Amino acid sequence: MKESTSSVPADIAALSFEDALSELEKLVKQLEDGKAKLDDAIKAYSRGAQLKRHCETKLREAQAKIEQITVGADGSVSSKSFQS
Repeated sequence: MKESTSSVPADIAALSFEDALSELEKLVKQLEDGKAKLDDAIKAYSRGAQLKRHCETKLREAQAKIEQITVGADGSVSSKSFQS
């Protein structure tokens, strides 16, 4: 499932899962500190929500690509898409 361009800004959509998660972790630490001004905290929270959505999308895409390898009773090997 591809995310729509309206669901996250282009700069977030261009991030890898690892980069988005790293930025999200930094934002959480900043918010937990409680030292940010209210406007900055609101912006950080909003960006964090967008980063979270992007990470969830990346995980769904990765899950869809995983294949399950099965071995039949006759020894034949086949694969099928992962089903959660």
